[in-house]
Amino acid sequence: MREAGQTAPREIDDVDRHILGELAADARLSVRSLAERLHLSRAGAYARLQRLTADGVIEGFSARIDPPKAGLATTAYIALNIEQNTWRTVSAALAQLDYIDTIALLGSEFDVLVQAHAPDNQALRTLVLERIQAIPGVLGTRTWLAFEEISGAGTPWAREQLGLPS
Repeated sequence: MREAGQTAPREIDDVDRHILGELAADARLSVRSLAERLHLSRAGAYARLQRLTADGVIEGFSARIDPPKAGLATTAYIALNIEQNTWRTVSAALAQLDYIDTIALLGSEFDVLVQAHAPDNQALRTLVLERIQAIPGVLGTRTWLAFEEISGAGTPWAREQLGLPS
């Protein structure tokens, strides 16, 4: 949803999608390497990267971390029911808590779904029972432990870069 006075982002084209695919595969690519892979000038690749970043399509560059190998062996999905009209304050409070990776507003029997990676069950217990349930507006929680996580196919442009069918 756009804020008042905000213009719509420009449409992305096939070159932009290829840039996104290359960066999804390796965010450490230099502009020079990216330009060579896409048969663009370095200035053209740089300009497109700048535009994709300015438009908010690219939010940042980061490393993919394997949570268990990084000492976060417990993965859980935590569903919350919240008081009506508290989404903004609840989500802002959740975003400040350690071990929470994603926060989603839902259209289901639950209002919010959180994914968390914690070091162990005790840390998860503290997160849910002492931190999340203490947030004003949270009415209740339900927690599911994940035994294993597997990455999905991802976006079509990432598959195209790997030569896989869309």
